[in-house]
Amino acid sequence: MLHSLVSRWKGVALTLVSVVAVLWLAATEQLGLYINPDYAAFTVVMTIIGGTLALAALALAPVQDDHEHHAVGADDEHEHEHSHHVPAARARRVGPARRRIRTASAIVIVAGAAVALLVLPPATLTARTAIDRDVEVTAAELAADAPSLAGADPSTFDISDWALIANQFDDPAEFGGIKIELAGFVSPVPGDPDDSFYITRFKITHCAIDARPVGVPVHLPGWREQFSVDDWVVGTGELAADPTDQDGLALLPGTVGATDEPGQPYVY
Repeated sequence: MLHSLVSRWKGVALTLVSVVAVLWLAATEQLGLYINPDYAAFTVVMTIIGGTLALAALALAPVQDDHEHHAVGADDEHEHEHSHHVPAARARRVGPARRRIRTASAIVIVAGAAVALLVLPPATLTARTAIDRDVEVTAAELAADAPSLAGADPSTFDISDWALIANQFDDPAEFGGIKIELAGFVSPVPGDPDDSFYITRFKITHCAIDARPVGVPVHLPGWREQFSVDDWVVGTGELAADPTDQDGLALLPGTVGATDEPGQPYVY
C-alpha cells in the first residue's frame, strides 16, 4: 500500500493540497468567498470524505511491477532499435530522459497548485465581472424577489433588496424620505460614466460561479475625482428620481466615503 502511494505521489500531493486548501479556508472563515456559508459544513465533510476515498483508491489500485515494466520497455526499445536502426547508446538514453521530463513536469504542476491554493490570497469578484454580468440584467431577473414596502422595516433591507426596489418602483413618494445606508464597491453605470456609479455587491445562491451583481445607482457628478472603480464605499441618503434618468431611481447621497472591504463582501 505504501509502495502504491509513493509511486503515485503526484496524485497524493494534489489530493492533499486540495483538502488542506478547503480546510484552511474554512478555518480562516474565507470559504464564504467561494460558496454560500450555509454549505460550508457540508463542503468540509465532503472534502474530508472525498480526500480519504481518493487516497484509498491510489493506495489500493494495482501497480505495474517495475521489473516487468523495464523488461517490456527493453524489448520494445530493442525492437525499435532494429527496425529503425537507432544507435544503442541513444536508445538507452531515451527512457531516463523522458522520465526526468515527466517528473519535472509533475513537480511544476504540484507546486503550481500549492501556490495557487495555499499561498496566494483568496480573491474576490470585481467590477469587471459586474460589468460582464450586467447589474441591470440581474435586477430584471430577480424582480419577483423585490420586498414589499408595506408594513416592512426598511432597516432590515440589504443592498440586494434596495437594488430590486430601485428597479421596481419609480415613485419617490413610495419611500417617504427613508434614509438608507449602502456599502459596496464602485462600478460604472453604462451610458453615464461621469455622473453616476453603482454601489455594488455580488449576490450568491450556491457558489461564486452563480454570483450575480446587485447595485443601486448613485448620482454623484465628478465621482471619478474621489473614487476609482472597485473602491469600497459607504453611501447614505435617499432614493429619489434619478436626475439623468427620470424613469428610474438613484441614491442622492448626503455623504459618500471610502471604507475597507469587509471580511464577507457578498450577500446571500
